[in-house]
Amino acid sequence: MQRNVNKKRFVRYKEGAEMYSMCQSKFEKMAKEAQATYKLDKLVLVNCDIFEEYLELYRQRT
Repeated sequence: MQRNVNKKRFVRYKEGAEMYSMCQSKFEKMAKEAQATYKLDKLVLVNCDIFEEYLELYRQRT
């Protein structure tokens, strides 16, 4: 799998939800479960690398 060179490592909830094609509340919940969140005062960033590792746990194999 080749990664996009301009891919961001950290995103906000809204941008992450759009990137992964899911609603914002689901993205927030999964990011917290993955322990991929970084809180800076009122700003919360999600580490996409950690989130993607967590997302792979839900991969369906046939």
